[in-house]
Amino acid sequence: MRRTEATLAGRVQDYFESLQVTLCEQLARMDGAGSFRRDEWKREGGGGGISAVLADGALFEKAGVNTSTVWGEFDDAFLKRVGGTQRKFTASGISLVLHPLSPMVPTAHANLRYLTRGDDVWFGGGSDLTPSYPNEEDTRHFHRSWKAVCDRHDGSFYERFKRSCDEYFYIPHRGEMRGVGGIFFDDLRGDLESIFAFVRDCGDAFLSSYAPIVKRRRGEPFGERERAFQLYRRGRYVEFNLVYDRGTSFGLATHGRAESILMSLPPLARWEYCFQPQPGSREAAAAEFFQPRDWV
Repeated sequence: MRRTEATLAGRVQDYFESLQVTLCEQLARMDGAGSFRRDEWKREGGGGGISAVLADGALFEKAGVNTSTVWGEFDDAFLKRVGGTQRKFTASGISLVLHPLSPMVPTAHANLRYLTRGDDVWFGGGSDLTPSYPNEEDTRHFHRSWKAVCDRHDGSFYERFKRSCDEYFYIPHRGEMRGVGGIFFDDLRGDLESIFAFVRDCGDAFLSSYAPIVKRRRGEPFGERERAFQLYRRGRYVEFNLVYDRGTSFGLATHGRAESILMSLPPLARWEYCFQPQPGSREAAAAEFFQPRDWV
């Protein structure tokens, strides 16, 4: 599985695996009770990864931080989907999904990836926030944190990547976004060293975008009503990930480890037929946040 040569691909893999260790340590301390189980796996056809999952903690009902580096050739079915004639690919990435137990603490997601197809090389990634009960202070903090990261590298990045996030994490059959957005970028080509520096900055900055929100919200009281609404909103998360998420599609199509690919799903979710929140309730107010807005 290891590709430790002093190439960009090797350095990217080393960074992702080092970041995984750091994030697991910091998230376990944030949780205060749980610990991460680490599973190393190998992929038939080339490569593998390391999955780290914390379950039933004091803060996180489920938290996962996965890395993988895989290579091989697209089969006929996937080649038909992506087009072109080049079958050979490599993909290296890190993905984290945090599902807190409290409905007052938002779910958070981040992903960074490096891909090649033949001679074509590019980076992608981003981070988004998915609260059950959105809060304007939290949402503005999250977006301003990511704007600061983007502005350190290119003044145009935040507006571009915020718009891409709004468009990507949209659920067409529901007419709403999965959450309150963040940044999303794909197909970043060109000066790969500069792009890699931006990607590292994104990875290193994730916790500063999220930890202050956790600190503000983890002590807020909640009851059965809030818990039920959280599970309802998690249903939207599941719908997006199984129907539209590119990483899920790519991982399954290239025969990755299903347990690791589906790590992003929450441990519990619910669907209620024709759910309508009570007018004037916090649940009704939440719906106003799940459309694109200027948060900065």
